[in-house]
Amino acid sequence: MLGVVYGMEERSLALRIDRHPLIARSLLRHHHEIFWRFWEWSDNRVRRAMFTGITYTTFGWRYNVTLNPNVRSIRNFPMQGNAAEILRLAICLGVENGIQVCAPIHDAVLIMAPLDQLNADIDMMRGFMEQASELVLDGFKLRTEYVAVRYPDRYMDEGRGRQFWDVVMSLL
Repeated sequence: MLGVVYGMEERSLALRIDRHPLIARSLLRHHHEIFWRFWEWSDNRVRRAMFTGITYTTFGWRYNVTLNPNVRSIRNFPMQGNAAEILRLAICLGVENGIQVCAPIHDAVLIMAPLDQLNADIDMMRGFMEQASELVLDGFKLRTEYVAVRYPDRYMDEGRGRQFWDVVMSLL
C-alpha cells in the first residue's frame, strides 16, 4: 500500500506481488478508484510542483523541481517531508518537557527513563507525537504504538537487527 501511494508503478508492483503485470495494472486501477480523493490531491500536488518548480511541507521545507523531474520523488515528498516535520516537532516537544531522547529511529523515537518513570515518559512522548501530528496535519491526529524495553533486555529489530547486533558483539 505504501509503495503504491509513493508512486510504485505496474511493473514494480507485479514483481513485488509476483503476479502478471495485468493483475498489477488492475490493482492500481482499483486503488485509484477507491482512493480517488487521495489521488486527486496527489496529482494536484505534482501538477502544481511541475508548474511552479517547487513543492513544500507544512512548515515550508522546500523541494525544488529540476529540469528532468522525478515524478515519484515529487509525489513522495509531501508525505516523507511532513512525516519528518512531525518527528522533529515531537522530539523538540519531548526534549523541552524533560524526556530523555536518545535517537530518532525512522518514524519513531527511542527514549530513556528510570524504570519507575518509564511508563509516564512513554505516555508523554506518545502525546507529543500525537500533538505534533495534529499541528502538521491540520488537526488530524495520528495513532501511535510503542515497544517498551526494560533492562537487561535490548531493543532489537527482528531479522536484520538481530543479525547486525550479533556481528557487532562478535567483533567486540
